[in-house]
Amino acid sequence: MSPLWRRDRQQNVQENGATVTTIGTKDEKQFHVQQQRSTSENSELGSNEPDYLQQPKVGELPPGEAEAGGMGRHLGLFSTTFLIIGRIIGTGIFSTPSSITKGVGSVGAAMMLWLLGLGIAFAGLFIWLELGCMIPRSGGEKVYLEAAYRRPKLFATTVFAFQIVLLGFTASGCVVAVEYIYKAADKLASEWEKRGVAILIITFICSLHAFIPNFGLRFMNAIGIIKVLVLLFIVITGFVVLAGGSHIPNPRASFQNSFAGTSSSGYQWSNSLFKVLNSFAGYTNAAYVLNEVRNPVRTLKIAGPLGLGICGTFYVLANVAYFSAATPSEVAKSGTTVAALFMDKVFGHQGQQAISVLIALSAFGNVMTVTFAQARVNQELAKEGVLPWPKFWASNWPFGSPSAGLFLHWIPSFIVIVAIPFGDAYNFILDLEGYPGSVINFFVVVGFFWLRYKDPESLRPFRCWWPVAAFYMAAQIFQMVAPFLRPPGGKGDTSLPYWLSSVVGIAVLVTGAVWWVTWRKILPAVGGYELVPERERLDDGTSVVVYKKVKRG
Repeated sequence: MSPLWRRDRQQNVQENGATVTTIGTKDEKQFHVQQQRSTSENSELGSNEPDYLQQPKVGELPPGEAEAGGMGRHLGLFSTTFLIIGRIIGTGIFSTPSSITKGVGSVGAAMMLWLLGLGIAFAGLFIWLELGCMIPRSGGEKVYLEAAYRRPKLFATTVFAFQIVLLGFTASGCVVAVEYIYKAADKLASEWEKRGVAILIITFICSLHAFIPNFGLRFMNAIGIIKVLVLLFIVITGFVVLAGGSHIPNPRASFQNSFAGTSSSGYQWSNSLFKVLNSFAGYTNAAYVLNEVRNPVRTLKIAGPLGLGICGTFYVLANVAYFSAATPSEVAKSGTTVAALFMDKVFGHQGQQAISVLIALSAFGNVMTVTFAQARVNQELAKEGVLPWPKFWASNWPFGSPSAGLFLHWIPSFIVIVAIPFGDAYNFILDLEGYPGSVINFFVVVGFFWLRYKDPESLRPFRCWWPVAAFYMAAQIFQMVAPFLRPPGGKGDTSLPYWLSSVVGIAVLVTGAVWWVTWRKILPAVGGYELVPERERLDDGTSVVVYKKVKRG
């Protein structure tokens, strides 16, 4: 098979310090690359990197230009691993075991879902590892969709842009952080006081990443360490309780007849699985920032499994700890404060307040980590010219950070915090984020199989076993179908219609498709012009694609 990125005529061009010559017919391509990269650049990329001409074509920016600008390759193995850990460990393990237990009805079913979710997460990780090592560029799904779906041009990118910009908010993390802050202070607050604090949190984090980005990274790593220590403490405490080392009577009672009361509702299982997978969300986080990772292929292959493995082990054991101290009914009724319930049962009110402080800090750190990566995805979309005013959104001015991308992340987060009914905000936001994410993930794995078929000989430093990818695809299909199954009594886990979050998610994706038709087809036809891409370089060194309107004939 011919390489995915190929030219049909003999030519010599200078790109990124390399002379590229293509010779022969379509079926007889030979690529001769005379590398002129500096020793420092080679040390940054790593000796095991695939040559960039062996990568699939991605967008209008060639490798070299796509990575230009920004903070450079400043993320090592430690920071990359904690970028994953910090994204995974946030609010989920401390909050969602309550709604999961309530949804599936039993301890055994809940534990099965956590193990199933971990298996699905690892299957997804292996797909993203193959694609990320094959195309080590920032953007994650944006890059992989562009590589697999090149026609219609920019269609997949535009649909993904609507999903990631409009639904890539961090409002849920802010909501849980506020809940635990007031829990720790042992104070009641009005709804609008909580909204105000949540807005302050997202505003402070975006400002921190924009104006003092290096400190923001160090702060994220420090909070990541604290998160691991908090989970370790909960797990050890759970083992002590199970061993009879506390005042909890019969700590193993929850595990006896553990499947009693299991729900038979497909909706409840699907909805609970959404929440489990959302708790594991973040194993792809490093793929969004690969332009800033040193030795990206090697680092990604180590950091991904290490980060997810640490989190998955702690997640399963933390659930065991919760059920050792509280009954399934108590866990199900605890709402977003299940970890605080655990500490209250074991250590009393002071323990509850202490863990609430730490969980609030964990939620804060999760918002920091998500915001860090999300802003860079926004920037990558702008660099391809998909967003309006691309030069503004792609800029790294004034401190080398994607400050405009951070602002673009702040806008939907602010709107969701203000607009969603606060009592139902957390569960609805999880459901809303999950459905279109499953659709995007489904098309990523379809693209994975398409790239395997179209170019099986392409250099892949990591290869995912295809049955694992098929398992992940089946999981995404289930996730797309099951939310429309009617729940018992016709009522979901919020006061809103059970189907609303999925319909809103679909509407966002459809809106992206409609905008693509309007932008690429209708407006040019009505205005009598063509959209011609031109590459421009900003003052900070960032390369941006700008689509110029050129009159026809």
